[in-house]
Amino acid sequence: MNDDAHTANARPAPRAALPLAAFTLSRNAHGRLVLTFADGTVHESITPVRAFPIAAPGEGLSLVGTDGHELVWVDRIAQLEADSLRLIEEELEAREFVPTIEKIVAVSSFSTPSTWDVVTDRGTAKLVLKAEEDIRRLGGRTRLLIAANDGLQFRVPDTTALDKHSRKLLERFL
Repeated sequence: MNDDAHTANARPAPRAALPLAAFTLSRNAHGRLVLTFADGTVHESITPVRAFPIAAPGEGLSLVGTDGHELVWVDRIAQLEADSLRLIEEELEAREFVPTIEKIVAVSSFSTPSTWDVVTDRGTAKLVLKAEEDIRRLGGRTRLLIAANDGLQFRVPDTTALDKHSRKLLERFL
């Protein structure tokens, strides 16, 4: 294949180097995000994706088109204008539903799979832990991310902040 054919079929480079003022965000009639560049180019159904949703949620945001390619990179979410920030936070909140476990009420057994009754910041819930490996430590010994068998993620920001009964149940799986 010659260089001309390769160049003709290449994807356009992402617009990651654009200043934040070079685009605006809005919602269309169907409630989907619309990205409009200063030159008038419009991309519908944009998906915001955090680079580090747990470790650094305010840093590194990609605005991705329907084809899965990055259209814009934002170093810090706080840099966005208020309206764009609000739209992105609404979209991320719906996508990144990760309840925080505040209390472990009971577990069905100390072997896996086991069903846990928990109290979260979003209310009571039941989760099924398939395997002990579905409990991951994040950046230290006290932060956890627990994957339930249905794919929902639960976070424990600090195991030492849990009540004594919850810590005792959790320690059996760690």
